[in-house]
Amino acid sequence: MKKFVVLFMSAVLLLIFTGCSTDDANANVDGKVEVVTTIAQIGDVVSNVGGDHVDVKSLMGPGTDPHLYKAAHSDVEAMEEADIIFYNGHHLEGNMNEMFSEMRKSKPTIAVAETVPNSELIADPENPDIPDPHVWFDIDLWKYTVEAVRDGLIEIDPDNEKDFTQNAEDYMKELDDLKTYAVEQFEQIPNESKVLVTAHDAFGYFGEAFGFDVMGLQGLSTETEFSLNDVQRIIDVLVNRNIKAVFVESSVSERSINSVIEGAKEQNHEVSIGGELFSDAMGPKDTEEGTYIGMFKHNIDTIVSSLK
Repeated sequence: MKKFVVLFMSAVLLLIFTGCSTDDANANVDGKVEVVTTIAQIGDVVSNVGGDHVDVKSLMGPGTDPHLYKAAHSDVEAMEEADIIFYNGHHLEGNMNEMFSEMRKSKPTIAVAETVPNSELIADPENPDIPDPHVWFDIDLWKYTVEAVRDGLIEIDPDNEKDFTQNAEDYMKELDDLKTYAVEQFEQIPNESKVLVTAHDAFGYFGEAFGFDVMGLQGLSTETEFSLNDVQRIIDVLVNRNIKAVFVESSVSERSINSVIEGAKEQNHEVSIGGELFSDAMGPKDTEEGTYIGMFKHNIDTIVSSLK
């Protein structure tokens, strides 16, 4: 009887041990790299470069303002469980900077926008030491982030270096095609009408890349307040250059833009909302606008249809 009990208990312990071992082995049974990104623009790059070798979670979804975003407990857990973290940097996710410093102690935590050479960055007029973080609006600069993602994935998963390298090369060709499309479409807009007025100053790189005068009521961060002088400054440009359209942003309140429209109306200059642009956030997941290229094309088409 004692022998039976001993054998029975041994079998139970073996099953328990085997079960635990199986659970551990299946924790990442597909062998994929667990990636967390902040903004979805970066998440889309990771999906394109990583392909079937990655699982990607982006913390900030449609309509989310990264300047004001505060990480939830679930976000912290996701970052702790990730193999690698990609974020924008240059203070875009200002409330999360200390968190990134902590995460960097235990895993690769990469600020992709900070891989862009300083000579190609635009400085914040109000804070010259802080670059404009919205580098995704210059397609050529966004390629640097593709390289940063590629190199980060190779570091964490060298066995799939060949795939990551090829995927990055293919994706950069798609970005070249996107730039060609943008240049061709913007030729429809007269130079004097290339004025892009939005709620906050997120389109500086876009303006530099495609020859637009860009004006935002708020500064680079939506935390910046705008004044009556800011409103009047923009109204004067709209009137003097006979600009008929301004744009709202998917992640920013329409309040500021509406004040410009009302102010222009008081000066007998009719201005309408030319459409909604994606600035700090992309569209819903599983839609065209939920990808970087789809988002950019949406913005191109919206701007052209309103200003041409």
